[in-house]
Amino acid sequence: MRKSLTTSLVALGLVVPSVASTERLTTRSLNMYGLPSGLIDMPTAEVAPDAQLSTTVSHFGGTTKTSLSFQLTPRLTGTFRYSAIRGFKNVPSYALSAYYDRSFDLHYSLLKEGKYRPAVAVGLRDLLGTGLYGGEYVVATKSLGNKLRLTGGLGWGRLGSHNSFASTGTRPTTLLGGGGLPNVDKWFRGPVAAFGGLSYQHNDKLSFAVEYSSDAYTRETTQNVFSHKSPWNFGLKYNFNNNVQVGANYMYGSELGVYVSVALNAKSSPVVGGNDTAPVAVALRSMKDRGDLGWTLDQTAKPQIRQGVAKALARDGIVLEAMRLDANSAEILIRSDKFDIESQTTGRSMRRLSRALPPSVETLTVTHSNNGMPAGSVTVKRSDLENLENASADAILQRAKFSGGSDVRNLEQLDGTYPRLSWQFGPSLQLSVFDPDSPVRADLLLNLEGDYHIAPGWVASGALTYKLGGNLDGLSPNRSGVVAVDPAHAVRSDARKYAVGAGPKIDHLTIAKFGRHGDNLYSRVTFGYLEQMYAGVSGELLWKPVNSRLAIGAEVNYVAQRNFDQRFGLQDYKVATGHVSAYYDLGNGFHTQVDVGRYLAGDFGATLSLDREFGNGWRVGAYATKTTLSTASFGEGSFDKGIRITMPMSWALGNATKRSTKTTIQSLARDGGARLNVDGRLYESIRETHGADMAKTWGKFWR
Repeated sequence: MRKSLTTSLVALGLVVPSVASTERLTTRSLNMYGLPSGLIDMPTAEVAPDAQLSTTVSHFGGTTKTSLSFQLTPRLTGTFRYSAIRGFKNVPSYALSAYYDRSFDLHYSLLKEGKYRPAVAVGLRDLLGTGLYGGEYVVATKSLGNKLRLTGGLGWGRLGSHNSFASTGTRPTTLLGGGGLPNVDKWFRGPVAAFGGLSYQHNDKLSFAVEYSSDAYTRETTQNVFSHKSPWNFGLKYNFNNNVQVGANYMYGSELGVYVSVALNAKSSPVVGGNDTAPVAVALRSMKDRGDLGWTLDQTAKPQIRQGVAKALARDGIVLEAMRLDANSAEILIRSDKFDIESQTTGRSMRRLSRALPPSVETLTVTHSNNGMPAGSVTVKRSDLENLENASADAILQRAKFSGGSDVRNLEQLDGTYPRLSWQFGPSLQLSVFDPDSPVRADLLLNLEGDYHIAPGWVASGALTYKLGGNLDGLSPNRSGVVAVDPAHAVRSDARKYAVGAGPKIDHLTIAKFGRHGDNLYSRVTFGYLEQMYAGVSGELLWKPVNSRLAIGAEVNYVAQRNFDQRFGLQDYKVATGHVSAYYDLGNGFHTQVDVGRYLAGDFGATLSLDREFGNGWRVGAYATKTTLSTASFGEGSFDKGIRITMPMSWALGNATKRSTKTTIQSLARDGGARLNVDGRLYESIRETHGADMAKTWGKFWR
């Protein structure tokens, strides 16, 4: 019953975020574990502001913890942690100077604070790791005025190791060898101990805390990592602003602890209002002008109007690819290399059309181009545009109609649209984390990449890299013992061999054909050197109705492993892979994806992904892959999993741009559950122009 209750609470926070109150006991402070808490080493019932993403680095007693915490919903907090313990003897046979440990926590707010009732939360620490930091807790926190907060709780595992007063059964004490598996048999079992403390917010900058810890640090003290002399901890925290905080603590009667945290919120841009130029005003027509069809008698009018529309759109960084125009309606096929929010591109295009089209044109349709094919359309009455310009974005959304748009053959292509070349040149950083010999490795590369759009739907793409410096070629050799279809070839775990040498190297060199077959069906075929490690052919079909939350896709690949020098040579290893994928918008900003099929090592299985997405382009999510490859064969980590974060540069800079930074935090590259990396997969680019997705960002229609 105890396990079922905990599991249900966690599921409730993930799947039904809409029931969560936004008025919970919040704090911007974090503790030494990177968890939102006004205390030092112990948890509280506090949560961070919704959508806060925080990074914390803390050190005390020979241990350095680096934590990434995200407020998944107003109730649920997730924290990923990477710890290095100097002098810890519980290390693998390939002895290292420190023991490195990964752990993951969930913290769930059960009750918000009332007038007399404290806030109450439940937490699982290190629930998907070796169990080194494993512990569970139930905790209550109460505010006394605006400055003082009192906390008391009960802990199990590590949090039940000092002065325990009861027990809820036998708790296994061994660490999980490979890690990565849920420690279900330990949850809320074993000795129970009490912890507590108080925090005092002196002013906006400075706060103090004192706590009684229930963690005896048994393994660390047994191995003389540090000396635990007292359960009392004392600390102070200083906020430079809402984003940066530092702290200093006197801990366990023997140690000085320090930490620094950096926080940002995916909902709130650091640039208030943005730096983009204001859009043009909607042009108003008189009733008399609306019925004037005189322009239709002029044979030169349409070409002139098309050129006028193209020039007007270009002032906003929008390119007109094709157009259809008649007496009362117009449709344009556009692309934008500037705006990353499609609703903003649509709104600016509509404003320009109101000023560039004859007054008799009442129905305006903006169709977005994806590699030359129509992806999604928005139709608005021009009179609605005129009447609702100063109303809320929701008002025009109620009048807008979303569709798949016209066949490109029904539109007149503008001269000079094809062929065209786009390219960029500059540095990039390639990272690897969690190598047991060196937790962070990186290569600094110089990239030259470009796309040549031959004709609508046809794209040639390539990229060359040159290594300026770095140490990815020093990655640890494959210790997992994983074998692929051909035991002589590791499909991903030999990544270090691809990092040897400066180059130049061919990152990818491909030709792709994109197509649309009816209102809901899209296709892609890509041939060539698909990615750093594999060459071959990749084909994809996507069924995606424009107003549906559901999409279904299928992908088939046949590839050969590339030579380590990343030139034109190929190795003997060849494999057919493929997946059937289901995509679903859960609502409330949550999106899920399930992929089922065959992976690069010949193993069969499934990948489940869950992301929280924001209207400004932010995405924070996680994925897990389990295949027919056994836990023992997979190696450390037991199965493939990771955290992924996408930050739009427009959010950070305040200027419209399509650039973004994408970070994936995962274990070392393993062979199990490995997928092909191929550019141009359909779903992400198609759905951004469809109604279900565009409605999320519709607030930018008038921006």
